[in-house]
Amino acid sequence: MDSSSAEILIDLGGFRLYKDGHVDRAGGIESVPAGYDDETGVTSKDVVIDTVTGVSARLYLPPCIQPATDDDGKKLPILLFFHAGYFVVGSASWPPVHRYTNSVVASARVVAVSVNYRLAPEHLLPAAYDDSWAALSWAVSGADPWLSAHGDTGRVFLTGASAGGNIAHNMTIAVGVRGLDAVVPAPRIEGTILLHPSFCGETRMEGEPEEFWGGVKKRWAVIFPGANDGLDDPRMNPMAAGAPSLTKLACERMLVCAAALDPRRTRDRAYYDAVKASGWGRVDWFESEGEGHHFFVDKPGSHEAIKLMERVAAFVAGH
Repeated sequence: MDSSSAEILIDLGGFRLYKDGHVDRAGGIESVPAGYDDETGVTSKDVVIDTVTGVSARLYLPPCIQPATDDDGKKLPILLFFHAGYFVVGSASWPPVHRYTNSVVASARVVAVSVNYRLAPEHLLPAAYDDSWAALSWAVSGADPWLSAHGDTGRVFLTGASAGGNIAHNMTIAVGVRGLDAVVPAPRIEGTILLHPSFCGETRMEGEPEEFWGGVKKRWAVIFPGANDGLDDPRMNPMAAGAPSLTKLACERMLVCAAALDPRRTRDRAYYDAVKASGWGRVDWFESEGEGHHFFVDKPGSHEAIKLMERVAAFVAGH
């Protein structure tokens, strides 16, 4: 056996990625079933989007709308959520993600679609992007009765955490570049919420920890060997030469959220500044103090997590 098969390339606790491309997942693999959540009053169910690829999603209804009861007929915003996990681990049914999505749905009063995109390295990128595009197209088509009955395609929000935040950005750009012509009437992307989005580039930025940057570079090479220009592929570096103009962002407003102790903070701020400088439109910045990456999922009851949830709900409400 090739000795490289045992050489660990990345060890992040939740998973080990080996030089030959195989992975050992120790975290992000637990699962909780869909159903009624006592704490938030949110109801969820699992649906298959594409039987060929296996792409699926978990749908959520807030307490004000339940599948077995009548409601006032008022439709609610549709929120697509893309989970974190380095493109390698995680799912909509992972307990912390499911708990967070329940909270968002209850706080922001939205109908949510939490996407299960295929994971690398078994499914190399751009599979996750392709799956997310398929899920977006499916969601705004009203293919499921929960979406057609309760979701307002005139108020769609795209959001994601970490790798999912990267996906949310790329879906917003893709709508601006490609459109969703198959859907009539065309949906309206009201807002995009990036929660500690994962961006990087071939050139390390001042203030970006070298060890972190090097780890991202090694991981990206394994999970997306076909990327154009390595980390300067526009899907990882939205500010790279040749990347689509940020004025192509299809949403009407954007919220970029970062954490003061997150090594991604420098890159996230650069992204925010670039969007703002482009003259594109309204983009807001929200920074959590004294916290690190993804803390709002891992520590949902903390003071800063509650503040962030309130800011997300206010953004959806238009504030």
